[in-house]
Amino acid sequence: MLSLARSEKGSLRSWRKQLQGWSLASPYLIFTIIFFVIPLLWSIFLVFQNWNLISPTPQFIGLANFQEALTSPRVRQAFFVSYKFMLFFIPLVLAASIGLALILHHIPRWKALFAVGFFLPYLASGVVSSLIVRGFLSYDSAFNVFLRSHFGASPDWLGNGTLATLVIVVMLVWKLSGYYALIFLSGLQGIAPEIYEAASIDGVSRWASFWRITLPLLYPAFYTVLILAVGMMFSIFTEPFTLTNGGPDMATQTWQLEIYYQAFDQFRSGYAATIALINAVVTLLTILIIRRLVEAWGHHYGWD
Repeated sequence: MLSLARSEKGSLRSWRKQLQGWSLASPYLIFTIIFFVIPLLWSIFLVFQNWNLISPTPQFIGLANFQEALTSPRVRQAFFVSYKFMLFFIPLVLAASIGLALILHHIPRWKALFAVGFFLPYLASGVVSSLIVRGFLSYDSAFNVFLRSHFGASPDWLGNGTLATLVIVVMLVWKLSGYYALIFLSGLQGIAPEIYEAASIDGVSRWASFWRITLPLLYPAFYTVLILAVGMMFSIFTEPFTLTNGGPDMATQTWQLEIYYQAFDQFRSGYAATIALINAVVTLLTILIIRRLVEAWGHHYGWD
């Protein structure tokens, strides 16, 4: 009888702990359900519908949205633009973030202060930063006046497809390199100094030490940053929307701009949801391929 009472008391205590845990997690769970799960289910419903956001009932059209999206030149352009951004952005942001991490790692004093300073661009508003850059690169800006008066050149920074792409890439590198540098910095702080001392005794140069010791030992941080950066390339919106609105000639028309255009300019929410779903699939496949390549590199250096 006593053992039964103790068992019931223990079960009640365990139930209360579980209830307490669910209660503490409930704000995040409710937020996730309202802003992620419900919109996801609604978007899956919309891909089979034709709805203009105004009519009371959507019209079921089956796979017509997929047929149009998979043959659309605009969707194809968004596909290639994302990889074009990736081709420029990934090497630049990796080099910049690793460089910043090495600088921070070797700063003797006020390291935390400098780390916060490098991280601040990540917190800056993308709209505000884009408006500042647009004003800085405008035809009558002091920068372009200086170029015309001293070099006789006045590039159309946002009217040329290649230059506009590079401007957006540089903005993204400026914004994200400080954030990624903190990830690399944590990896650098986990490397034992004795490894470099042994390499120095063996006559290994600093350049060779970076490629043969530092970079391989930064594999976990490198893996994380690379996956984050690749995912970022398929979700670019603020900078091209504010600076070029996808132009010139759709040279900066990203997936997110195309989704926005179809949903809120053309009022084709079902078609926009279809493009978003295709974007998610393309993003997943790209990340899986790059993940395999990076893991193969890691396995070469003994990372499991």
